[in-house]
Amino acid sequence: MARDEIDYVWTDKKRTLFGLPISLTRYYLTETKFITQTGLFNIKEDEIDLYKIIDKSIRRSFWQRIFGCGTIIIYSKDADTPTKEVKSITNVRRVSEMIDKYANQMRDRYGIRGRDMYGNEHDHHAHDCCDDNDI
Repeated sequence: MARDEIDYVWTDKKRTLFGLPISLTRYYLTETKFITQTGLFNIKEDEIDLYKIIDKSIRRSFWQRIFGCGTIIIYSKDADTPTKEVKSITNVRRVSEMIDKYANQMRDRYGIRGRDMYGNEHDHHAHDCCDDNDI
């Protein structure tokens, strides 16, 4: 993938020792996809369409906090990558908000909202919490 072919809204490398970007893992965010690229001679890329993201969480270990890094865990309806860890990146909260922003734009474009992302099994469990006996 040539860098000049795609408009990236954010890119970073996985941080290693002391928060330095010495890694063969690179992350890219476009307005439509989240891309992970790994390797030096043989490069592997994994893409997640942003509209398929159903949830995210942030994890910041003690060492990551010291060096200004964090990890975003992305949960998606992507068949190949239901869970993606975006490990040891800087500005973790800002990046998480950017993913939300572009994911919501893509969902709006395709008319996808909340319930559309879940199967019947999830919907069934959502109704279990409001049983008439609980009222």
